[in-house]
Amino acid sequence: MLKRRTVIFAAACATFCVIAMSLPRAARADAPAPGATTFTFRDGDGIAVFVRRWLPAGTPKATVLIDHGLAEHSGRYDRFARVLNAAGYAVYAPDNRGHGQTALPGKLGDGGHDPWNGTVRDLAQLTGIIRTEQGGRPLFLFGHSLGSAYAQRYIELHGRELTGVVLSGTFGVVPDLATVISGVDKAAAGDGALQKTVAPSLFASYNKPFENRTGFEWLSRDPAEVDKYVHDPFSGFAVTNEYVDAFLRGFAVEWDPANEALIPVTLPVLMVSGDTDPVGGATLSVKALADRYDAHGLRDLHMTFYPGARHELLNETNRDVVMRDLVTWFNEHMPAP
Repeated sequence: MLKRRTVIFAAACATFCVIAMSLPRAARADAPAPGATTFTFRDGDGIAVFVRRWLPAGTPKATVLIDHGLAEHSGRYDRFARVLNAAGYAVYAPDNRGHGQTALPGKLGDGGHDPWNGTVRDLAQLTGIIRTEQGGRPLFLFGHSLGSAYAQRYIELHGRELTGVVLSGTFGVVPDLATVISGVDKAAAGDGALQKTVAPSLFASYNKPFENRTGFEWLSRDPAEVDKYVHDPFSGFAVTNEYVDAFLRGFAVEWDPANEALIPVTLPVLMVSGDTDPVGGATLSVKALADRYDAHGLRDLHMTFYPGARHELLNETNRDVVMRDLVTWFNEHMPAP
C-alpha cells in the first residue's frame, strides 16, 4: 500500500472562532451575496437549513460543498466561491445550525438538541440535494475550522461519496479532552445549557500571541478582514454551553481510532493551515491528525502550511496564493474523463 504524506511550507503565504464579549455591529451581513442564489431545505429535525449556491457561467465540471466554522456563516465565503466559479466549479454552502439564517430569531449560537450529529446529518441531506441538481459530477468537501471537524466525521460516514476533502484551519487534538468535557458537562447541565459562559474561557487564549486591537487578530494579519468580522452581526457571537459540550463530545467520537479507520484510504485529503494558527497548535495539532491518517493508510494525504499566516487562510494577506493553490488541488484531483 502506498502511503504518502507531503509537508509543504509555502513560500508565500472560519472559524473555530474565539467567542468574545459583545462588539458593535454594523449593517446586516445575512443577505444573499451578489452572484449567489439561496434556498432552504427542511431537515429531519424540522429545521429550515439556509443554503447559498454559486453557479459558474457554463456547465459545472464539479461541485465544492463548503462548511463554515463556528460563529460565522456561509456568506463569508463569497470571494472563494467566485474564484471557484471562474474555474468551473459549482459551490454550495449552508449556514449550520444556530448560525446565520438557519438560526431561529433571537437564538444565534443555539444549535438546539444534538447539534453535532444533526449538522453532520444536514450535510448528508444537502449532499443528496446537490446530487439531484448536479447529477453525478464530482463532489469535493471543504471544511473550515469547526467545519473541518464536521468534515472529519463526514468522511468517516460518507467518504465514498466524495472526490476529495480539504480541511482548512483544522486540528486533531484538544489537550485533556476528557477532563474538558467533564467540566463543560457541568456547565451545560440543567439551567446552564443555554448559557453562553464556557466558550470565552476555552478560546480567549487564542489571541494572546498577537496584537490585541480587537481581540480577533488571531484570525488574520489583514486588519481590514478582522474589522469585517468584528462588525458582522452574524460572526463572533457566543454559543451555548450545550453547543460546546456537543462538539467536544463529537471530537471524542471522530478521533476514536475505530472511527478514523472508516475513512476510505483512497480518499484524497488536503490539510491547509497557517503555521501560526493557534487552532491548529501552530501546526502541531494538524500534524497529529495527519499522523493518524497516515498510519491508517491514506494514500493521497498532503499538508500545506503557509508561513506567518493565522487562522482564516481565505481572509489572510496571502489569500490569492491560497485560493490559487486550492483550485490547483481540485483540478489535479478531478477524475479522468
